This record gives sequence, structure tokens and C-alpha cells, in this order.
Amino acid sequence: MEYPEAVLFDRDGTLVRDVPYNGDPALVEPMPGAREALSLVRSRGLRIGVVSNQSGIGRGLLTWSQVDAVNARVDRLLGGFDDWQVCPHRPEDGCACRKPRPGLVLAACAALGVRPERVVVVGDIGADVAAALAAGAWPVLVPTPVTRPEEVARAPRTAPDLLTAVRTALPIALTAGGA
Repeated sequence: MEYPEAVLFDRDGTLVRDVPYNGDPALVEPMPGAREALSLVRSRGLRIGVVSNQSGIGRGLLTWSQVDAVNARVDRLLGGFDDWQVCPHRPEDGCACRKPRPGLVLAACAALGVRPERVVVVGDIGADVAAALAAGAWPVLVPTPVTRPEEVARAPRTAPDLLTAVRTALPIALTAGGA
């Protein structure tokens, strides 16, 4: 029986409240239960990463330094992460990294030295789930008011909040295929 070696989290709407195209670290506010969820993952000795689409860079609404400043604030508030993967592209750019494609998840797995099938990905929308599945990882969807009903219906695993998502994910016995 194998258990997860790492947990990857979406940033906006999952770890912190979603502020569209946020370039201001002062606006960063952790989601309820985020600190407790991350503490639980760390207590199990698992690696933790963040995978985040930031199309505001590609759209010219944000700079890399603004995104880095927001990420640094998230890092300080929530205890530090082992890896950050950010896609700066617009949806129409067709890149391999932007969720729902698997690039961010695969890059995080490589950086953390873990196989995708040993990784849980926690996010708040269908693109997070799709990226996890495409990479061969295990998705857990934590719906928010912006999550569409069809995304919830298609998700292999859901949880009502971040702490429950982590509690659900950690005891999962992993098998090939991620679903």
C-alpha cells in the first residue's frame, strides 16, 4: 500500500481568498482552515507545492515581481512551501503548463522529486482536477461559490473545506492511474 509523498495546492480560491489579478500582498488572506491543513500535511512529513495559473502576467495586468511578492506573502502567512510553479500564460496561448493541462503539476513533481501517482492535488475548480488527472495525480476538489456544478459532479473526490480535503487525501491508498 502506497501513500502520498506530496500535496500540491492551487493558490487562489484554495489556499487564499481569490482576488482577481492580485498584485498586492496586503490583500492576501488565507482561506479558512488553510494553516491547519498545511500543518497536518507537514506533520506527516510530506512535501508541499503550489501550482497556480497567473494569466494576469500574460495579459499585462501583473508583473512577475508583483506575483512573486504575493507568493512571498502567502509563503510567510502559511509557513513556507517546498516548491512554487506558476503559469504566466493567457488561456489562448496554448501552453503546456496552464491548468487544465498537466505541465504545472508535472513540473512540481519533478522539482519535488516525486512521481505524479504519489501526489495529491487540491484545488477549487475543474481545471485543477483536470490537470491532476492528466498528470496521473490524485485530485481533491474543494468547491467554492465560483465552482460550477458540473465541475463538482465530474470530480472523483470532493471535500467541503481545505482541512477535510487534506484529511481525506492523506489516508488514500494510491494505485496507478490517479482515479
